[in-house]
Amino acid sequence: MIHQAKAMLGFVLLVLSIPLADAAAIKALIIDGQNNHDWKTTTPLLKKILEETGMFAVDVATAPPAKGDMSSFKPDFAAYRVIVSNYNGEAWPKETQEAFEKFVRDGRGFVSVHAADNSFPEWAAYNEMIGVGGWGNRNEKSGPYLRLRNGKWVTDPTPGSGGSHGAQHAFVVQTHEPSHPIMLGLPAEWLHSKDELYDRLRGPAKNVTVLASAHATKETRGSGEHEPLLMTISYGQGRVFHTALGHATEAIRCVGFATTLQRGTEWAATGAVTQQVPANFPTADKVSLRP
Repeated sequence: MIHQAKAMLGFVLLVLSIPLADAAAIKALIIDGQNNHDWKTTTPLLKKILEETGMFAVDVATAPPAKGDMSSFKPDFAAYRVIVSNYNGEAWPKETQEAFEKFVRDGRGFVSVHAADNSFPEWAAYNEMIGVGGWGNRNEKSGPYLRLRNGKWVTDPTPGSGGSHGAQHAFVVQTHEPSHPIMLGLPAEWLHSKDELYDRLRGPAKNVTVLASAHATKETRGSGEHEPLLMTISYGQGRVFHTALGHATEAIRCVGFATTLQRGTEWAATGAVTQQVPANFPTADKVSLRP
């Protein structure tokens, strides 16, 4: 009996030693492999940002290089709660596209990071998922711009190209939906570190909630408009978080970028946000950088 009791005690202690975060981790998959940005540097940073919350178990699926054999790229989307795209490149196989559409439509999460909204201009469902995107010969046929008019976001079908940006610089991000779980507790304005400020994004613009924007000033060769930079989109039963921030290392080191990515990914995966806003979150006039 003594030996049995000791064995049972050892088993209990072993179980108690397993971190609860590991047992309940949200499985996330980052997709990369092609991008006009430095994905080999940024993907590890994105992975670290998510994993350090203790909430996510993150895998990476790297697509074949440009002009490679894309027919082999078939990630097991169903094994995950949320997909994070750091991909901007050639079309995925039709089978992979259909599996991804089903994944989101049936209630899972998707996070589009920066140039991921440049991808797949011809893929209708993907463009509906991201709401608005840029480049890839997008124009008025791709859908309208989103424009801030009298405090409300409206669609603008004015003809023109989709996607541009001025000189990289630090800029103030303005919150528009302070009660949304992703934004709850964040300041009304905060200074984001040097980044590309995407402007003139356009697309289907369906079921989009603009969480935050920034003024793309003409002095920095921007559009002169407030541009949507943090958005949520519903697609079927699924939830999409779209961040146009995160061009390179300095932008990704911004505590504001990291916090909104962490909270946006949790929301996309679960529909809720349990994370607290860090004490070193940037203020309206001061950038805050991670180590």
